[in-house]
Order: sequence, then structure tokens, then C-alpha cells
Amino acid sequence: MKEFQTSKAIKRLPDQFFATLIDKLNAYESKGWDTINLGQGNPDQPTPDHIVDSLKEAADNPEFHQYPPFHGYTFFKEAIAEFYKREYDVDLDPETEVAIMPGSKTGLVELSQCFLDPGDVALVPDPGYPDYWSGIEMVGAEMKPMPLLAENDFLPDYEAIDSESWEKARLMFLNYPNNPTGAVADRAFYEETIKEAEKHDVCVIHDFAYGAIGFDGVKPLSFMQVEGAKNTGVEVYTMSKTYNMAGWRVAFAVGNPSVIKAIETIQDHYFCSIFGGLQKASATALLSSQACVDELASTYEHRRDLLLSGLEEAGYHVEPCKGSFFAWLRVPEGYSSQSFADALLEETGLFVAPGIGFGASGEGYVRIGLNNSEETLKEAVVRFKKFAEK
Repeated sequence: MKEFQTSKAIKRLPDQFFATLIDKLNAYESKGWDTINLGQGNPDQPTPDHIVDSLKEAADNPEFHQYPPFHGYTFFKEAIAEFYKREYDVDLDPETEVAIMPGSKTGLVELSQCFLDPGDVALVPDPGYPDYWSGIEMVGAEMKPMPLLAENDFLPDYEAIDSESWEKARLMFLNYPNNPTGAVADRAFYEETIKEAEKHDVCVIHDFAYGAIGFDGVKPLSFMQVEGAKNTGVEVYTMSKTYNMAGWRVAFAVGNPSVIKAIETIQDHYFCSIFGGLQKASATALLSSQACVDELASTYEHRRDLLLSGLEEAGYHVEPCKGSFFAWLRVPEGYSSQSFADALLEETGLFVAPGIGFGASGEGYVRIGLNNSEETLKEAVVRFKKFAEK
């Protein structure tokens, strides 16, 4: 069969890290292996009933059977603005400071397409979410990794970025609570970020995917809560983690009007927004009682405590995750992140994500998801202990 040559943009794309991971897990499971999937960030709880019921009701509305407005329904944008005012005391203009996205992954790729040209630089967290790289590579721009190190609380050190990179940089990607380290950022860090962004004319993209998941009584800070943030960039929020709506593919960006306009412009050529029923159900989620969100965060905190205490007892060192639903585990001496992940899978059936897949500074760690029941995590701890004792 004839094989057609793809574009240079497609050839530049890196292998999709998570797709490769799941292919590997599926290969083992197809052989009948007893595996425990700790490698994905896929919420395991169902979407709350009141949100599902809202979608069911909306599906009967003939208005939503037509094309939605290109930039989304006003009622959803207004719900987003009300949500940000209630949760973070941030004022947003629904028409100029809110953009609806078909999932945050798509939006994060689009942002690189909106603001980067060949030769431009994007500052990316290392380790960080690998799909930041996809949009950057697609447009032929360059990445400057910002190492996230334990000794700096997994925050980037802006003084370590060379002047040439600052001069060429047009975008900076940040993500707190952080995937994969579980770290959080404080107001002082965001103030420093805004200062550097204004100094170097860099647009900040803050990925707030895990904004609802903070531990030990600390609510994660929104970038938009800090003075000057709206002038320097946007924050991307997804319904996936907060409301267990990963399969629904609904997200939004808030902040700088010029960035919002660029997102909506590129989406005019890609999409005709998302199904109105999804927008209606998402508005219901944002405006209804948030008791389900509090319960979810508490569930993840209980799971974290169970897992970390068990791993520490078994002799493993785990960085204290303060948010997100991930634990960042140092691999034992003598292993790389990949060899440790491979050995765990082959010898115990435990499937974890090797840190090297999140960037060079992820070497020496593996990421463990908290997206399993407590019983499953207890069994995982047993297997970790057996591996440590061999």
C-alpha cells in the first residue's frame, strides 16, 4: 500500500508519552498479567449525579441540537466568571476574558500555535506535562527546560535562565499543583513570575488542572489571584479533575483578553465550540454545591496518606506531595527511572510512569497516581514491599 509522506510538523512531533505507556501496559494485560495501573492520571470516580442529570436534561433541548455559538454559550462563560469570583475572588469579563476549550490538552497545544513562530523559545517545566512539548514542536519553536528540583521545592529558578533564552522567550508554561511532582506554588513565587514575565515580555500559561486538589487544609492558589497576573497571561482550568469529567472534554482559559481572543480565533478554524449539553452540564457543576469537590479532595488526601506511609515503612523515599493526585517517588539506588519502572512491572505487576518521560530532571523518580481505591493501593504497597525485600 502506498505510504504518503507527512508534513515536517508531523515529523517533528515527539512520541506521545502516555499513549506509549498505555500500549505497554495493554501488552502485559493481554498476556493475563495481574497488573495495578498506577501510571495514569485518569480519575477513577464517576461524574457526580447532578452533573450527569443536567446533561441528560440538556440533551432533550432542541436548541442544543444545532451548532453552538462559535465562542460558546454566554451562560457557560458567565458561570465560569461566577465560579472564579466565588472560589478565588477574581473578577472576569465573561465575553473578553474567558475562552471555552474542548479539553485543556487541546487548548495547551493551541496556545503554542497562537504565539510561537520558528526560532521562538518556550520556557517549559522539567519535569512537566509532556503535551506542552507537542504544540511547541508542531510550530518549529524551541524549548528551554526549567529544572524543577527538590532543593527548590520543585519551583523553577528564574536566575538560572540565560539572557539569550529570556530574549527569545515568548511563552512560559507553569503548572501548580504540579504534575508530576505534587508541588504547590505560593504567592511570592507567582509575584516573582509576574515580575520576570513583564520584564522580558513573556506570556505566562498557567495550567491549573489540579486547582481543586490541595492537601493538609491548604487550598491551591490561582495565578489569577495575584496582582498583575491578568496582564501577563492566562490560566487554563479543566473540568476533568475537579468534577471527574475527564471523558467529557471540557475546559476553559481565563485572563488576558488578547490571549483569549487568539484562542477563540484559532478555534474558529478548528471547531464550532462544544455540544451545548456539555456546556450546560459544566455550568451546573460550577454553580452547584461544591461538596462533591471537597469530598473528592479528601478522598485523594486519604489515599496519599495511606500510600506514602506504606512506602516510607518499606524504605522508599517519597517527596511530600501537597496537591494534585500524584506521588513523586525516588527510585532505589542502582536503578534509572525506566529500569525501575520496568522491573516493577515485570516482577510485581505494578505499573508506574518513569520520571524521564516528563523531562531530563525527572530522572531518578517515578510518578504514582492516586487514582485507585484504598484497597488497591494497600495491595500496591504490599507489592512494593516485596520488591524492596527481594
